[in-house]
Amino acid sequence: MDLTNVNWRKSSRSGNGASCVEIAAVDAQLVQLDKAENADRLFLVRDSKDPDGSVLAFTPAEWHAFAEGLKDGEFDELN
Repeated sequence: MDLTNVNWRKSSRSGNGASCVEIAAVDAQLVQLDKAENADRLFLVRDSKDPDGSVLAFTPAEWHAFAEGLKDGEFDELN
């Protein structure tokens, strides 16, 4: 998967800390993933410290469910 031209974004709240993630919204046809068959767009997540490492991909429905879980405090107890 060539992610050279992907526009990655990091949260403005991340500052210069060591534990940062970056996200990107991409046209699903630009990446070669099985999930691309079921969505027009994909949301990608990677570790900013390891930009050549693993990338997680989410469909819009999965990303929406994750974002709603964050808003609802679903993951607060994981700290």
